[in-house]
Amino acid sequence: MKEWLAYAAVWSLLKFTGALPRSMARTIGVFLAKILFAFTPKLRKIAEFNLQLAFPQWTAAQRENTIRNMIRSLGWMAAEFARMPRCTPENIDDIMVLDGHENFLEGQRRGKGVIFLTAHMGAWELSSYAHALSGDPLHYMARPLENPRLDALVNRYRSLSGNKPIFKNESARAMLRTLKAAATIGILTDQNTMRYEGIFVDFFGVPACTTTGIARVALHTAAAVVPGYAVWDESLQKYRLRFEAPLNLVRTGDLERDVLENTQRFAKVIEEIIRKYPDQWVWVHARWKTRPAGEPPLYDFL
Repeated sequence: MKEWLAYAAVWSLLKFTGALPRSMARTIGVFLAKILFAFTPKLRKIAEFNLQLAFPQWTAAQRENTIRNMIRSLGWMAAEFARMPRCTPENIDDIMVLDGHENFLEGQRRGKGVIFLTAHMGAWELSSYAHALSGDPLHYMARPLENPRLDALVNRYRSLSGNKPIFKNESARAMLRTLKAAATIGILTDQNTMRYEGIFVDFFGVPACTTTGIARVALHTAAAVVPGYAVWDESLQKYRLRFEAPLNLVRTGDLERDVLENTQRFAKVIEEIIRKYPDQWVWVHARWKTRPAGEPPLYDFL
């Protein structure tokens, strides 16, 4: 019953918000994001802690301003998600512009598939959706939600433009099959990983457990790794979907060393993007939760 009620509430909110004009939908999205933060103080505490860790030189006012803008960014993205069914190839340019698309095409021309390296930045849900509408649908890595009805609803929205999910329990084989077909996989690579699934690399000067899967697959398949992210551009009053040049992978012949070096390189790229747009990254995730053996927990308040 709880699952059904949660599904009904989310479905109703998505349909209601999605039917509104964009400006009104975004206003409601920000209002709901503020309500969420007001009733979940733990999220604010995580964000404050992460910002102190990443930017120790910042003042309290700088951190507070970043959190405020992050909440706005999340509210806007929620509204864009609700309105995705209204996006078409004809009107997507009113919402998002492509920047550096030649970098993605360069990766595609190599013929080994493309790994779209991205993060929970700006309008990450809209970025892959818009890219599909522009003619390049992709497969996206998805962690199933505990509520199967909600999971189906979310993935139905994500797939309306032609994208397809790859779920975690089938990821390795499906990724190899997808890249063998010279297709594209979008992977969010900025989340904490369990120690047995990842390795520790430097992220904002602090060891962060990070998945090795992307490096292993890229080395095995020779797929192009192309960083991409969608951020709000105030001057354009649109989102900018920016692609950077394909990354050159380290290949020394020592597989484990290469996995470590390339995973570090991927983490550094994500860090540089966040440093450019700190108020559009989701600071509420306990990114440094997993610690090296013997180290005390950083988030002792969780």
